[in-house]
Amino acid sequence: MANGPPIDFNLFVVLEAIFVEGSVTRAADKLNLSQPAISHALARLRELFGDPLFVRRGNSMVPTPLTRNNIELVRAALRNLEGTLLGTRQFDPALATRRLALCLPSSMEEALLPPLMHRIAKLAPHIDLVTNRSERQRLESRLEAGVFDVAIDVLLQHSEEVLHQRVLRERLVVVARSGHPQVRPGFDLATYLQQQHLLISTRREGPGIADIELSRLGLERRIRLRCQQASAAGQILGDSDLILTMLEYDARAMNVHFGHQILALPIAAEPIDLYMYWHGSVDSDAANRWLRAELGAVCESLSGTE
Repeated sequence: MANGPPIDFNLFVVLEAIFVEGSVTRAADKLNLSQPAISHALARLRELFGDPLFVRRGNSMVPTPLTRNNIELVRAALRNLEGTLLGTRQFDPALATRRLALCLPSSMEEALLPPLMHRIAKLAPHIDLVTNRSERQRLESRLEAGVFDVAIDVLLQHSEEVLHQRVLRERLVVVARSGHPQVRPGFDLATYLQQQHLLISTRREGPGIADIELSRLGLERRIRLRCQQASAAGQILGDSDLILTMLEYDARAMNVHFGHQILALPIAAEPIDLYMYWHGSVDSDAANRWLRAELGAVCESLSGTE
């Protein structure tokens, strides 16, 4: 980067907007600026970096390798600045206009999102929420870059830059259709292992939580089907003798739409802890604090579900 006068950080806002929108015109619309102003800012950025930053292909602006390699650093810097500024201002959820990003395992969406959106609709009508999932090894970098504001997952290894707190402690339960010929209240481990099992997972392979518990006992089960969505799993259970092992709050949320039986897992397994994660750079961000409080309240209500 060339030496010169002090850097205008608004240039990096333009850089990020062009990267996201893939167009000078759409970036101008997003930032409520004129197209010539965006083009002028891009010219200054190119001079600053000594790189084209974007090359035109058809109607799109495609980032150069330098842009792709540095965009997360740019986002992290903007996020840190935004967090610092927001932390000094009063945050009123009833008036705030903002999009917040939440990283969730897909299995949690059915249990957590309905009550969360019910609260947000009443308290913050102008705040939008987006949820997605992330590879766990990339979660810290995505929190740092501001791709996600908050994440919820099992206990993960992370640096001191990432903060966390426990929000849920749940047991594993077994879900089976009512009238299942072998699975009924009081069934034992031998009967459990004789069944064919359904596993909800976004991964193509690898053990579920129940498989980890079974491996500690030197046991394994047959996974007849892996699927990604709880709603599909619930329908399949109703039409088969497959059984499903999952966290209790997930099972109760899924079973709102079905009449399946929810039974204790016949293994003395430790409860599963789930944690909320956020980056230290947004610890004082008022909007992030508000989102964490709302998530905490929803998780507390899920833990209290009978």
